[in-house]
Amino acid sequence: MSLIRDIAQQALMTGYLTLEAESQLRQLLSMKYDGEDFKAFIRLQQETMEGRVKQESRELLYSSLVNPEVVMAS
Repeated sequence: MSLIRDIAQQALMTGYLTLEAESQLRQLLSMKYDGEDFKAFIRLQQETMEGRVKQESRELLYSSLVNPEVVMAS
């Protein structure tokens, strides 16, 4: 299993956090992790809040609000 810092680094490099990566982060954050992982997660949160990293989950939510018929058709 990946470390939190690995997932965060990948998202920071690509500027994108996938649904799969978010799920992995939730799972990893429910377990014990070290200070480096904590710092990496906080940085990822900051970059996301400042718009430098986009979240697939937010994009899907936004598109379902803008185009509800697209979600209904799925």
